[in-house]
Amino acid sequence: MYGSTYAQRIVCLTEEGTEILYAIGEQHRLVGISGFTYRPPIARKEKPKVSTFLDAKFDAIIALQPDLVIGYSDLQADLAAELIRRGIEVYIFNHYTVQGILDFVLRFTSLIGEKDKGQALLTVYQTNIQQAQKRAESFPQKPRVFFEEWYDPIMAGVTWVNELIEIAGGELIFPEMKGRFLAKDRILLPEQVVERNPDIIIGSWCGKMFKPETVRNRPNFSEIKAVQTNQLHEIKSEFILQPGPAALTDGLAQLETIMTHYNQ
Repeated sequence: MYGSTYAQRIVCLTEEGTEILYAIGEQHRLVGISGFTYRPPIARKEKPKVSTFLDAKFDAIIALQPDLVIGYSDLQADLAAELIRRGIEVYIFNHYTVQGILDFVLRFTSLIGEKDKGQALLTVYQTNIQQAQKRAESFPQKPRVFFEEWYDPIMAGVTWVNELIEIAGGELIFPEMKGRFLAKDRILLPEQVVERNPDIIIGSWCGKMFKPETVRNRPNFSEIKAVQTNQLHEIKSEFILQPGPAALTDGLAQLETIMTHYNQ
């Protein structure tokens, strides 16, 4: 008689799934990871790297004999299609909100038969968010924040980042962009940022080091309060631009630190 089994050999084409597997103690089921994986650091040492974000070593993945490959976003659609053509089962998540990240945690852990562990992890993240919101209520001011995801062209932050800024006690200078998931819809002209005059600018340049001098040297940016008061901060992309646990923990914590310092 046939029985049901859950995936035992998993390849993660992005970091989020890898971090969750380690967090719930199921890393022994992980057989391949993205080369852009930094969390947890041990994963880079003990798991083979078989992909970037847009490319993959297909033969190497096949050789690992995975029974499940997971990835993220429509940008990995071509990778998924090729793996499917090669007979591999693939699941692509495509969330862009804080709630979407929370849903992803439970959906992924349920997909691999670990719903109880996923629920426990989910509770930790939900509690962390609630505590951050409560701390933000005590701030005397809500600083007006611009989050810069790329510098040329200037690009505003993705939805979950904007939501986390509000959770941490900040006010968005471009609230109309909060629901714009696609990068092409978040491109700005420098003068638009000058006009909105943020109190804080946070840079996270998709894997590149944020350079405050680049911001300071833009035409008319010397008129911006954040530049005048040196409120130019970096949060590395691995902590905030991954739509997974890192954003809800370290990313949110770093946002809170910036908002707290502003209010001191």
